[in-house]
Amino acid sequence: MEDPANRIAGHYERHALSWDADRRTAGWSDKPFVERFLGLLPAGESVLDLGCGGGSPVALHMVAQGFRVTGVDSSPTLISLCRTRMPDQEWIVGDMRSLALGRRFGGILAWDSFFHLGHDDQRAMFGLFALHAAPAAVLMFNAGFGHGEAIGSYRGDPLYHASLDASEYQALLAESGFELIAHSINDLAKGGRIFWLARFAKAPPKAAPHVDKAGAASPRAR
Repeated sequence: MEDPANRIAGHYERHALSWDADRRTAGWSDKPFVERFLGLLPAGESVLDLGCGGGSPVALHMVAQGFRVTGVDSSPTLISLCRTRMPDQEWIVGDMRSLALGRRFGGILAWDSFFHLGHDDQRAMFGLFALHAAPAAVLMFNAGFGHGEAIGSYRGDPLYHASLDASEYQALLAESGFELIAHSINDLAKGGRIFWLARFAKAPPKAAPHVDKAGAASPRAR
């Protein structure tokens, strides 16, 4: 049986238009988190948006605030929406797990997308975060309460999520050169997200770490 994490790309492509419409009409309860992330960036900074979805509301807001966005998503349909909405930005159909753009960014955002990766792929992502991080870059992602996996549902279709323990995320951040700024446990008054916010504190690595490129999944969710 196929690993449920590897079904994520197909899931979001199947439901791309419905998901985009739902996201745009459901309200933006997680906006305070995005605002906090952006508040740590210099004006006009470049942002790598991993799992950018259709670009609304997150990327649209970043662009409106003057940031330059490079968005990556596994769904061609969602990327096509981004290109229509924000043609002056850069949009890439791709798998975040095998990303190697050869460039570094002042901000890296993996919001409502990172948690669709399996445990080993999440661990491997920290090397890729560092590879694409400019000096003092800000990283934000969200995850779960503790180590585990869960299968949710969207429009009757199973939807995989996973998380590592908080202690392991802390260790992975430190090992890849990031200093923790904030880690917030589920706060319903602030959108109900468990998020990690960190700053890159050392020179980026000169070579990419080994990344397993097998499988077609690329998380996303925004």
